[in-house]
Amino acid sequence: MRVTTDLWVSALVRRVFSAGGYAAVMRRGASEAGAVFILVRGRDGLSALYGPAAQTSYEAARPEERLFSVLQDAVDDAAVAARLERESRFDPDLWVVELEIGAGEAERFFALTTP
Repeated sequence: MRVTTDLWVSALVRRVFSAGGYAAVMRRGASEAGAVFILVRGRDGLSALYGPAAQTSYEAARPEERLFSVLQDAVDDAAVAARLERESRFDPDLWVVELEIGAGEAERFFALTTP
């Protein structure tokens, strides 16, 4: 059984803080099943944006784990803001979580797949 988005995001934030990173919910969406977008800020001023993986990435008919794929990598704030604006027009119930973690540590906190 898949947990609610609200619970999943809360757990992500706690895991990041307990590992010495920073996490903030920038936009709160539907608590039961809102899509989650994760913005990972780098120390070089550039960011990476991760979004829900395509349904074809899942092997099971009812996946238990949320999978993410890279939507944008090494981009500035304007590019991320433009992408999130387009996504929010399509899905107004989305979540945006911002993380400041070490380079290459995304897979430590959430599952990644290739598109």
